[in-house]
Formats: sequence, C-alpha cells, structure tokens
Amino acid sequence: MKIKEVISYLESFAPLSLQEDYDNSGLIIGNPDAELTGILITIDSIEEVVQEAIDKNLNLIISHHPVIFSGLKKINGKNYIEKTVLKAIKNDIAIYAAHTNLDSVSGGVNSKIAQKLNLKNTRILSNSLNQLIKLVYFVPVQQAEETRKAVFEAGAGHIGNYDMCSFNVEGKGTFKARENTNPFVGKKGEIHTENEIRVEVILPKQIKNNVIQALISAHPYEEVAYDLYALENEYTGSGIGIIGELENEMNELDFLNQLKSLFNAKCIRYTGLLDKPIKKAALCGGSGSFLLNRAIAEKADVFISADFKYHQFFDANNKILIADIGHFESEQFTKELIYELLIKKFPKFAVHLSEINSNPINYL
Repeated sequence: MKIKEVISYLESFAPLSLQEDYDNSGLIIGNPDAELTGILITIDSIEEVVQEAIDKNLNLIISHHPVIFSGLKKINGKNYIEKTVLKAIKNDIAIYAAHTNLDSVSGGVNSKIAQKLNLKNTRILSNSLNQLIKLVYFVPVQQAEETRKAVFEAGAGHIGNYDMCSFNVEGKGTFKARENTNPFVGKKGEIHTENEIRVEVILPKQIKNNVIQALISAHPYEEVAYDLYALENEYTGSGIGIIGELENEMNELDFLNQLKSLFNAKCIRYTGLLDKPIKKAALCGGSGSFLLNRAIAEKADVFISADFKYHQFFDANNKILIADIGHFESEQFTKELIYELLIKKFPKFAVHLSEINSNPINYL
C-alpha cells in the first residue's frame, strides 16, 4: 500500500477544505507514492517521535499539529522544527498533519472529547461558514428524477436533518447541435426547444467533484449545463466546538475533579464558582477562548478548553464557569481518534500510537 492511499482516506473523512486559513494540514514531508511500511500516530511531530518511527520501521507519521506552521527560510537544525524536518528527510519518513480540518469535521477531535465526557444531545458550537455551494442544472423533464437520485446519492441535498432536498421549476431550454455532435434530442443544425427542469441542490464544497461527476454520468445530454454558486449559509455538518448535556447534573467542584481525572490534568485553571449545578457543557479542544461568547450565548454552564489568557478569564463575567484543562490535555484523545479511523479502514496494517510524551509543559 502506498502512503497516498492512507492520505486519501483521511482526507475523505476530514477534507483539507475544512482547515482554517492560517493552518498547514496535509502531507508536509515525504513522497505520497512511497510504499508504506507502517504508521505512527502522535499529537506533535518532534525529533524524538521521528526516531521512534525509525526504530519501529514506520515511514509515515500522522500528527495533529503541523510541524511546519509557517514558512521555513533555512533548515540548519537550529530549533526543534528544523531538527525534526532534517531527521525525517534523511530517513525517508513522511509526516502528515490533520489539524483544524480534524477539529472542524463532525465526528472529529471535539466529538471525541464529548464522547469521553459522555455528553448527550450534542451539536456543533460554531458552524462553519463558506463551506456550502448551490448546484443548479437543467435536464429534460423525463430524466429529472434520475439525475436527482444520482446527485442525492453522491451527497447533495442535505439541509439540517433533512435529505433529498431540491427545488425544481419547469421551463424551456433552447440549443442548436453543431457538427461533430450526437444530440440526445433535436437535429444537427436546427434550433431545438426542450421542456426542461431547473434543479437546485445544496452541497458541501468538498464533495463538489463527486456530485458533478454523478450528474454528468446520469444526465442524457452530451454537454451538461450547470452553475455553481458560493453560499454564505452556515454549514451544520462542520464547525468548531461542541455543546451538549451531561446525563446527570453535577456539582461544580465534583465536575472539575472529574475533568482533572478524565484528562489526567495536573491542574485546571478555572473561574469563580457560580454555586449552580453543571448540566450543559460546551468544549473546544486546543485554544478555544475565541468561542467563549458563543458558549455564553448558548447558555452553557461550563466551557472546557485551553490557553486562556489572564484577562480572558474576566470575560466569563459570572455567566459561565471556564475550565482551562491545558492544550495537550484537551487534545490527547486525538491519537485514539486517528487510530480508530485507520484500524477500521486498514485492519491488517501496522498502526502504532506514539509512546513519546510530546507535551512541552511540565507542572510542579
């Protein structure tokens, strides 16, 4: 099996189109056509992890955080990034990162955290923007049903909890078949008028190619007329953060102690207790302070995330309990998530969890 086969599967689950503009997810180092010897899963790609891959004869590292986040101007081994890159290249180790795209996808990093907390009735805290497009195409009346079925099966037509959604209006299309054509209706050299249906469906842009291919395969015309429109609607199928409910409400201190144990956190930074039970919890793995106001607006009792700055704790404003459990701690189950995805798809292939603790923060 080649490295690109693993990449293709991961990106079918967490498309790169879902990553934030500042991110650098994807294959960062290595040849996608190289034969795969095995996979090592980690949170961070550091020099010690590359050595672990070498020792275990594994030539693909899949990390959550990209080892190269911004451009490298020199690679002299002067810092951990340059050392990691040099060691990987010298030993033909490929490094792939699934970062904010894996954060954003439904069933991704934040869904895994919610699962660990046993949250019920979960939904995305902040839905993605600029991820939806509208496909409009024109088809003879008699073939409209067949083409709708094809694009629905390819993934188009989902709106919230509804599927097979489309808008249809009848009209008349005109065309003249030129030389070297084989028209489905009409004759060469003559203007033809056909009763057609204008069909509109919404789809996430990451499946655009599959949907268009399905349409073309099902459509009777040699040349299929279709339009694509970018939409500003929120996409409920992806986004940052999760909000849900505990099975049973808990005392604030009991909940914080449970968090500390579950995430093996050496400490939790938190705001003043509000003397009310915890029932609705919002969360975001990694640096999620930008979602605090959204968590408050959704009337969450607690917001679990990491990397809050001093003054940001004041923003809780006695409306919510902030629980900062640490960046690494909040994302540690990402390794488990990636492992489960790969083992399900490639059950007979060597997939290993890194034994290196890459958390750069220590506590006394």
